[in-house]
Amino acid sequence: MGKSGRPATLRDVAAAARVHPATASRALSPSTRLLVSEETAQRVTEAAQRLGYRPNPVARSLRTRRSHTIGVLIPDLNNPLFPPMVRGLEDRLAERGYVALLGNTDAHEDRERTLFDQMRARHVDGLALATATLHSPLLAEAVEAEVPVVLMNRIAQEYPFSSVSVDNEQGEKAAVTHLALLGHTRIGHIAGPQETSTGASRYRGFAAGMAAHGLPVADGQVVYATAYSIEEGQRCARELLDRDGRPGSPGGLTAIVAANDMLAVGCYGALDELGLACPDDMSVIGFNDMPFIDRLRPPLTTVRFPHYQLGTEAAKLLLERIEGDDAPVKILYLAPELVARGSTRAQSASGLTLPPSRVSGALPGER
Repeated sequence: MGKSGRPATLRDVAAAARVHPATASRALSPSTRLLVSEETAQRVTEAAQRLGYRPNPVARSLRTRRSHTIGVLIPDLNNPLFPPMVRGLEDRLAERGYVALLGNTDAHEDRERTLFDQMRARHVDGLALATATLHSPLLAEAVEAEVPVVLMNRIAQEYPFSSVSVDNEQGEKAAVTHLALLGHTRIGHIAGPQETSTGASRYRGFAAGMAAHGLPVADGQVVYATAYSIEEGQRCARELLDRDGRPGSPGGLTAIVAANDMLAVGCYGALDELGLACPDDMSVIGFNDMPFIDRLRPPLTTVRFPHYQLGTEAAKLLLERIEGDDAPVKILYLAPELVARGSTRAQSASGLTLPPSRVSGALPGER
């Protein structure tokens, strides 16, 4: 406490540590601590702890013209993909004294608009967006307002924003290759929403993978989901099976590549409804390797990438933009890894599913 029992101020801390208030301020801020000697920083920190000093964020923002808050928008808080991503972002931001304000849009444009406007009204220093669509008007507004922005798990090349994403095309090509090496030739695709970079690029990866193995793609082999949800996965799987016939029928599909794990889980539900089994009747592959996806029955074959690292890299890029206006725009792609589990199985030339013991060879990353 300061004099007369009032809360301690920065001046009280500076006086106790025998330094100028500006030095005390630099010593107590993670972003400027390195500007003072370690001995001075330690002395100021001990004085602040002894006096019970708590920084005043409002006064600090007026002084520095920064709120030290970052707005974070994600499309679906129920999707297990996003918590580790946000955790990585928060951990890296905290090292520099920033706090994240999280907003869940439920993939709804009006809610995204409301949260975007509210965060700007609170004078956030920057925005981390995992919701961006390819032609989002919010991105154009952020450019005009010169708001620092980083895109997480999204790419929007029309706008000058740094971004971090997995190499979606390479990951989906690896999924098709895995199935082709197992003998599958009739492979369906549940594509993600095409207004998102993940949906569009994973569809391109699927088409490129099929072409690389000389496998044709008929119109009926691709269905487009309107959202990354279990319900949409179930609807799309039903539509695929209705179009091309059930497994075992002439020309019927033997495998489905889903654009993310939520859609793949929906495939399980559709197969169960129709009395079909995975992988005996239909092999299924997802994308993302969400937490606990290996606990499904059967465990899901999927494409993995480091979710936590994506968040830390996004924070690093955003801080570069906030703390240096001339920082270059960077687009980072994290390497995907195919993780083979029990939801995929070999297909014989006659169309019969072979037991796992008959499968020979393995792709890098299979386990």
